[in-house]
Amino acid sequence: MKVLIAGGAGYIGSTVASACSDAGITPVVLDNLVTGRQEFTHGRAFYKGDIADGPLIDRIFAEHPDIDAVVHCAALIVVPESVADPVGYYRANVAKSLEFVGHLLRNGCTRMIFSSSASIYAAGADLTVDENSPLDPQSPYARTKAVCEAMFADIAATQPLRVLSLRYFNPIGADPKMRTGLQLRRPSHALGKMIQAQEEGVPFQVTGTDYPTRDGSGIRDYVHVWDLATAHVAALGAFDTLLPERGAEPAPGTGAGSTVINLGTGRGTTVRELLDAFNEVTGTPVPAVDAGARPGDAAGAYTRSDRAERLLGWRPRYSLAEGIRHSLEWATVREDVLDGSA
Repeated sequence: MKVLIAGGAGYIGSTVASACSDAGITPVVLDNLVTGRQEFTHGRAFYKGDIADGPLIDRIFAEHPDIDAVVHCAALIVVPESVADPVGYYRANVAKSLEFVGHLLRNGCTRMIFSSSASIYAAGADLTVDENSPLDPQSPYARTKAVCEAMFADIAATQPLRVLSLRYFNPIGADPKMRTGLQLRRPSHALGKMIQAQEEGVPFQVTGTDYPTRDGSGIRDYVHVWDLATAHVAALGAFDTLLPERGAEPAPGTGAGSTVINLGTGRGTTVRELLDAFNEVTGTPVPAVDAGARPGDAAGAYTRSDRAERLLGWRPRYSLAEGIRHSLEWATVREDVLDGSA
């Protein structure tokens, strides 16, 4: 099998590419390197460019006519940034994705795995969700993911395209072999901020302290990025069973042409609990100070669904502590893996 990974030089896309390689699937990487890193593409077929570039997509398929499927990870993902620049986010995440799908259909590619997000959910009173929970995205970033899912479902309803949307919860960690990890030295998510606070000897800011959670801080379902990557491998293997070509009967619990699957651990961890786990792993406690919520932030949610296990035979392998350890290990080797310090 050969798979085109759009956004394959980013944190998740590059890890998916490594998991594919380890499983005997050949990745072809497409990335414009706006946030991705070329170092993550070494040893792989790599095309620098944009998903909306029709001639480039045509060239990729001409040079790799045996591509069986596409994993679409290309997106801008920073919530506060999306609040400040909604035009840029809708252009990059929605408009270009629409162009991309047109290019895929023109080249006869009918299988797509879409990197979606659990941030599109309206969490229930207990802050858990499943694939049938109502949607209520709280930021422009989250809305771009919801719009793309709906757009792809509309296209899949009448066109040969079949789309499996994987709704990620909150990825942490790095490739356990330390081939890839977060490319940013100063990531904006909670665990990255904890590592930064530890390095700088300053308190960690708990942003948002009056959410309806057990301790007032936001709650997330932290899933190891390598577990996310192996879920994509499982999804590639099960794709035609879950979403057969038009006219065949789809698997129970899936839709015709498109379906969604949550990828999470089923455990909710508050920001304060994450800090406790971080301090236990490091043995060097980082103090905390309370701060206001960031623009676009929400209370959060975690999955109560077992659909990924039922349909993909997938379940998370790594613990929260292992995700923290791998993130810390990556922070120590990042400069050696990446050229420069951006």
